[in-house]
Amino acid sequence: MERRRSFPDVLAGGIFVLIGGAFVVGALGYELGTPTRMGPGAFPLLVGAAVAALGLAIVGKGLVAGEVISFGPVPWRAVAVIVVAVLFFGFTIRRLGFVPTAAVTALLTTLASARVRLLTAVAVAAGLTVASTLIFVVGLQLRIPLWGPWLGF
Repeated sequence: MERRRSFPDVLAGGIFVLIGGAFVVGALGYELGTPTRMGPGAFPLLVGAAVAALGLAIVGKGLVAGEVISFGPVPWRAVAVIVVAVLFFGFTIRRLGFVPTAAVTALLTTLASARVRLLTAVAVAAGLTVASTLIFVVGLQLRIPLWGPWLGF
């Protein structure tokens, strides 16, 4: 009987193991506390361990009972646009403010797909900007300026 391996499952599981392991290592730098009085490192440690364990399960599934799936062409345009959008958000949130940064980031990520039309992308970006403003600035009361100093507000 032939054993099938799924390279995408093994790769995805490995990424989960690396991310979970990084959180575990990072959490060890904080005080863990006790089970009744948890410290700041307890939650990241538990979440990291859970993510790593799920990653190991995915790797195991990929090695034992995976499906033979070939990778299709990599959508390099989408990968590049999403990376640029995340970098844009990180570098401009304090200078442009939350609303314009969220709007441009949402527009860029929506336009990463070649099948989305400009009008649809603008509508989705507007909706995501309003929703994220309501969730993060109004609901969670994060202290992020809505409009930044680059815009003169």
